Amino acid sequence: MTRVRPLPYNLKVMPERFFVQNFGCRATQADGASIERSLAQRGLQSAISAREADWVVLNTCTVTAAADADARAAIRRIHRENPGCRILVTGCYAQRAPQEIAALAGVDWVIGNSHKHYIADVIARPSSNFFPLEALQRPATDDSDAGMHTPVLVGDIFTHTDFAHTDFLAAPVFDMDVDADTAAGSTRTRPNLKVQDGCDNRCSFCIIPSVRGNSRSLPPAEVLGEVESLVRAGYREMVISGINLGRWGRDLAPVSSFEELLHSILERTAIEKIRISSVEPMDWSSELIDLVASHPRIARHAHVPLQSGSDRILRQMHRKYRPWHYAERVNKIRARSAQAAIGADVMVGFPGETEELFEENRSFIAALPFTYLHIFTFSARPGTPAATMPDQVPAHIARERHKILRDLIAEKNRAFRQSFIGSRLNAITLSTPSEDKNCTEALTDNFVKLQLNGRHPANQWIEAEITALTKDGLRGAASSF
Repeated sequence: MTRVRPLPYNLKVMPERFFVQNFGCRATQADGASIERSLAQRGLQSAISAREADWVVLNTCTVTAAADADARAAIRRIHRENPGCRILVTGCYAQRAPQEIAALAGVDWVIGNSHKHYIADVIARPSSNFFPLEALQRPATDDSDAGMHTPVLVGDIFTHTDFAHTDFLAAPVFDMDVDADTAAGSTRTRPNLKVQDGCDNRCSFCIIPSVRGNSRSLPPAEVLGEVESLVRAGYREMVISGINLGRWGRDLAPVSSFEELLHSILERTAIEKIRISSVEPMDWSSELIDLVASHPRIARHAHVPLQSGSDRILRQMHRKYRPWHYAERVNKIRARSAQAAIGADVMVGFPGETEELFEENRSFIAALPFTYLHIFTFSARPGTPAATMPDQVPAHIARERHKILRDLIAEKNRAFRQSFIGSRLNAITLSTPSEDKNCTEALTDNFVKLQLNGRHPANQWIEAEITALTKDGLRGAASSF
């Protein structure tokens, strides 16, 4: 008879494994990186996929109906493939519709953005764990069982209390060539640092202020600390981001500005390149434009959200600028930097967008020196004024307008890339494997994909001589290291 040796009395239990899956924008990804950091600091281990995890944190987006659907599909898939894991849903969708999520099979916790800083405590469950029980909600549902025992921790995102949204989650996000369900993959490059969250604007189509709260800033000392850590780790380029980045510093005491923050980073850290993610039109001051155009350590790249080139539509959107204000800023950027990438967010199918108003939008875009666009189709968000506006645009018409703008910007982008053949551009090598095994993926200072001849290590700045166009970028050869 085989005897089984008893386990040692003092054998330690293996730490639980967690997996964080992020949906949506860079701000959400930054929140997810902070959650990962907090869980690791409490002794939990990161799993390589949701299938291998004891806890799965789904950090959601709710900017469109499709984003909500993606989150629900992920919950169903993870519950089916790993029924033993515990699923915690957080983020913007969780803040907007916690009871809807709690009613889904497999969900163990719903924690809104208002209480996201409690997630590590909920999962690690130390003996000192405490959070206010009065904040717990129970989902109201017609189902007799679904969601009735799922704790929901969501509060008013605008309420200033000892557990409110004033806690700022920030950790760098890295570009990685990975599958949506796995954290294994490649070398990390181009960290993205969120320094601002929330928004004080109230655009009629946007749900973000109600799920992320008012604008708030990461204090300058903490920003500098994060940047210095990235420099020590060997990173050469950093992307600085926020929900409404140009408003950084307005809520601090003493009041500061985004331009002051950039000067501090340039003067007090050794980061080689700063890329600015997105700044609202009226926050592109002359000083900021000059920095992007002339400072060698700031990437020649300006992303200026537009939404529409129609004055009437902009007014219905409650945007704070007119088309002529916008054009003045963008043309000034181009005048100061002939090689800068200039991009924008544009929406089609907003309620009341007639053929005439869409043509105003199209012709406005055609007249400006854009090099790329992020084109979105209007998606009605519950609780926003635009969701109940009359004259909703049929989906098939919105799709047609989407294609018209895609074709327009494709021509502009090709002409922009064509202008660099025979010239030299600086580019940073990426970790993403190239389709051509004899090439290295890189990104130019002015935001163009580059197929670089030969194999080069990631995270290196290389001057490249541009020789040809690719389908969506450029091809070139290293001229110096």
